Amino acid sequence: MSLERALALAERGRGTTHPNPVVGAVVARDGEVIAEGWHERKGGPHAEVVALDAAGERARGATLYVTMEPCAHHGTTPPCTEAVLRSGVAKVVAGSLDPNPEARGGLDVLRAAGIEVELQDSFAARAQNEAWRTWVSLRRPFVVLKLAQTLDGRVTVPGSSRWISGPASRRRVHELRARVDAVAVGMGTVRADDPQLTARDVGAVPQPRRLVFGRGPSDLEVRSGPLGVELGALAKEGVQSLLLEGGPTLAASFLREGYVDKLMLFVAPFVAGAGMQFAPELEEPVRLTRMTSERVGDDLLLTGYVREPS
Repeated sequence: MSLERALALAERGRGTTHPNPVVGAVVARDGEVIAEGWHERKGGPHAEVVALDAAGERARGATLYVTMEPCAHHGTTPPCTEAVLRSGVAKVVAGSLDPNPEARGGLDVLRAAGIEVELQDSFAARAQNEAWRTWVSLRRPFVVLKLAQTLDGRVTVPGSSRWISGPASRRRVHELRARVDAVAVGMGTVRADDPQLTARDVGAVPQPRRLVFGRGPSDLEVRSGPLGVELGALAKEGVQSLLLEGGPTLAASFLREGYVDKLMLFVAPFVAGAGMQFAPELEEPVRLTRMTSERVGDDLLLTGYVREPS
């Protein structure tokens, strides 16, 4: 339960820690919580330091639960491993390892110093920072492919309104846009729909960057190079998460080159009988893991990982 509490605490830093991950920590003994903490902002103390400072001498002999292993390097702040060693805790339980090659290895440092360590390798802990983990380990944004289709797989329906999904699903998309660093479509979508790609009516501040992959005139930010090169450049510019909202052509390109991490498919409850289908030709099947389903208004949202956060 203490690790679950640490995960909940970490979320209090959502939106204020960027470009750092969200992290939570709990100091406990015999099932009783002694102190809590979370990372609030870049340059501020990390979660475990906040919790240990709040615990003071009560931390001696206690257990520290933290959603990610304490860092072991000098960055904006000193290594958290030093604070852990000074605190006198007897055990550290971490929900995930640090994928940052410059900071990882904290559990090894603590184990070598005689502290008992336990890695729970929680998927929830890894998923909590899925974009950041991809950004620091693969040097590209975490890519979410969002599509809306009918029951027979049509992503366009000739002769009808431009919307396939219902109003609740469209609001969910605006919420998604508000949580990512950039939103992108292909040039075909720009020519057909001239999308705004803004996050509207969800209190989004700031707005995501609005991109189009391809060549041609557009009011959006045009990225015309190879996908790998463009994703690497976006990562260097601080883009950790990218939401793809284009059509089947852009989706197929990202899938073929292995750049899709998560798929979110909104399925509307009708059969179109005509229109463009989402059915890219791939060299081999793309299998998803951690599949979930959720009712969103009248639609069904299917979510799964092509590549789980490591």
